[in-house]
Amino acid sequence: MFTNRYLNLYIFTGFLFLLTVAKAQIQNTNVLNEPPDISKDFEDFRNTYYLADELASFDPGSGKGSIKYVRHNFATRQAFDNMLSKLVPADANEFPTTEYEISPELPFSIEFVSERTIRIKTSSGPQFKKEDSSLMLINGVAKNARDLWKYTRVTEGHKYTSSEGSVLITVNPWHVYIYDAKGKLLTGTLHSEDVNSTYTPVTPFSFVRRADDYSRSMDAVFSMSPEEKIFGCGESFTQFNKRGQKVILWTDDANGVQNETMYKPIPFYMSSRGYGVFMHHSTPITVDFGKYFNGANSMMIGDDEADLFVFIGQPKDILDEYTDLTGKTQMPPLWSFGFWMSRITYFSEEEGREIAKNLRKHKIPSDVIHFDTGWFEVDWRNNYEFSKNRFDDPVSMIADMKKEGFNICLWQLPYFTPKNTLFDEIMEKELAVKDKKGNIPYEDATLDFTNPKTVAWYQDKIASLLKMGVGVIKVDFGEAGPRTGIYSNGRTGFYEHNLYPLRYNKAVAEITKEITGNNIIWARSSWAGSQRYPLHWGGDAATTNTAMSATLRGGLSLGLSGFSFWSHDVGGFTTKSPEDVYRRWTPFGMLTSHVRSHGEPPTEPWEYGDQFLSEFRKADNMRYKLMPYIYAQAKYASENGLPMLRALFVEYPDDPGAWLVDDQYLFGSDMLVAPLFENITARNVYLPEGKWIDYQSNKVYEKGWNKIESGDIPIIVLVRDGAVIPHMKLAQSTKDMDWSEIELKIYAADAGVAKGKIHLPNDDALYELIAEKSGFKFVLKKNPKLQKINFKINQ
Repeated sequence: MFTNRYLNLYIFTGFLFLLTVAKAQIQNTNVLNEPPDISKDFEDFRNTYYLADELASFDPGSGKGSIKYVRHNFATRQAFDNMLSKLVPADANEFPTTEYEISPELPFSIEFVSERTIRIKTSSGPQFKKEDSSLMLINGVAKNARDLWKYTRVTEGHKYTSSEGSVLITVNPWHVYIYDAKGKLLTGTLHSEDVNSTYTPVTPFSFVRRADDYSRSMDAVFSMSPEEKIFGCGESFTQFNKRGQKVILWTDDANGVQNETMYKPIPFYMSSRGYGVFMHHSTPITVDFGKYFNGANSMMIGDDEADLFVFIGQPKDILDEYTDLTGKTQMPPLWSFGFWMSRITYFSEEEGREIAKNLRKHKIPSDVIHFDTGWFEVDWRNNYEFSKNRFDDPVSMIADMKKEGFNICLWQLPYFTPKNTLFDEIMEKELAVKDKKGNIPYEDATLDFTNPKTVAWYQDKIASLLKMGVGVIKVDFGEAGPRTGIYSNGRTGFYEHNLYPLRYNKAVAEITKEITGNNIIWARSSWAGSQRYPLHWGGDAATTNTAMSATLRGGLSLGLSGFSFWSHDVGGFTTKSPEDVYRRWTPFGMLTSHVRSHGEPPTEPWEYGDQFLSEFRKADNMRYKLMPYIYAQAKYASENGLPMLRALFVEYPDDPGAWLVDDQYLFGSDMLVAPLFENITARNVYLPEGKWIDYQSNKVYEKGWNKIESGDIPIIVLVRDGAVIPHMKLAQSTKDMDWSEIELKIYAADAGVAKGKIHLPNDDALYELIAEKSGFKFVLKKNPKLQKINFKINQ
């Protein structure tokens, strides 16, 4: 047990922390770093609006041309005591009239990245700044695959066709229509003529010129079909299907998982119609997915141009294409898939060693111990130095723990208070984001990761910890890059705020890879491209049933945004977790790609009593025995842009029911998981095509809705008929696992052939396992490359 001194410190620190969080929860009050909703600029009577009208010019060879835009202003009309506002054509308001275009003709282009990926670019004005290499794209630029698309001149305009779909560009009125390979219209731009049959005023594809500063922003408006559903947009905790919602894409310290703001907004979504869209921008974006008008998808982009990548295909195709463009998730080390033990916070070497001792004493398999905000001399005051008063020999502690199978994770953040010992150095070396005068926007100094000197200074600090033997750095916060700040690269926070998490993730990931050879961080914030730098966890969830269910929705949505790996604070974060919530949340965490217990103390399972400890151990043992399955599925997911925690429709896109489920998931390809979000022992579970076998009871269930009882472990897990699930002997850490002895559990109701995968440490290959039924038994097909493994079939 911990000493009274540290217990009192926990209680006091937790009390202050909870007071702070409670005040931070209030939203929509127009305070610092509240996500900006730029849709208001598209409703302002002071502004001028330019509606895309016709294709003024076009070169089919280069795919470049221009669009004529017609100027409009808002006007009102009263009828039957009801006032309507709508856009009407307007005259020029500039002088001299000879110098400015009333209806400008502005750049438009179409490019082809692959047979499934189309790039559409429009601009609201000339682009004098040369296009930079994009941090969001894997190679900085998108490749050109124009040769995969055949051009045809058609009556309506111009048509391009590939093996996977076609694009039709009409001249007057201007449209871009996207079709699949069978000729089904997936979506297309909206012109004013498309919405003239409704009394509802609808703004078509256009841009706005603001009256207050003459800045411009695009509104890329596309059609939506009656039954269309929308998914993605990052780690969104609102309703899973975004159809009918207005989503603001702006990184934010969401202070929880039950509101509409996001730690990890991603400017990407996919449609049940068979396409996906990546909005290649870092400015604030507001997307109205049919909330205002149900037939219009309005992407209001803060930038003065629209740069959209459209992907054609099923969900797996779309994710593969998107991550080919922005980067696949790299495989983290094997030990990262073990259990992470944490709380806010362990304050000393003595406590850390005690935690390690108790984990082994109570036989809780685990691989990581995390020191959160308290390893410095002053709690939360990050200076990259262990407290000399509470850590006698951190290097020896780290080495000793590594021998016992524990890697150490350390918390830090990129903000430095004026009392921080590094504050003056940061200011003297000009390593922080500045304001318009050259001071700093906040009281804290916020590291400027656009400055190479800052990155070098910061990575040197991180490297000193990694060289001590630390396994992974917690990359906390990162959502508060100053919106009004002036960054070293000359851009403002309007363009840099959303890129801040990506630059932050990248800086830590690259130095970690350089020093340790591992692809791993533990980050909260992200933007498009951050999936290249695993791992990310779900933020500060409340310790409630509703927070648990919202956490799953957030994980599902992030997985549909290109992230293969994700975790969450088991039991919730904000208060001591109620025992029944923690009990049910634990197996949900154990059946996520990565698992960490973290939050207000106590989080350690032995602090809840013997019965809870036993139940926690069962769930943890299940995970460690499943490690060959988890590791192989992780490898497959990372190579294909797929999430480990997977929405049902990713694997079953032709099942209409699969698109409706947001409270269960596939864990990899072969296991279906339905957590218990209330203190119950059974729940309704939707099963896709085929038969499914209960992992705990071996009962067989048919497709459709089934009321299923949970087993000894309070969760429902089913395995696909015809799956091979590799298991191994239980070990207390991944360091001690024996990969030469693998048990293959065959789950077969009607299947005559069972398939699975295996991926071995220190072997980059992913191997397929095939077992065929011979008589009453399944026989494994031999693979010479796996001859050193002793496979035991269990059926």
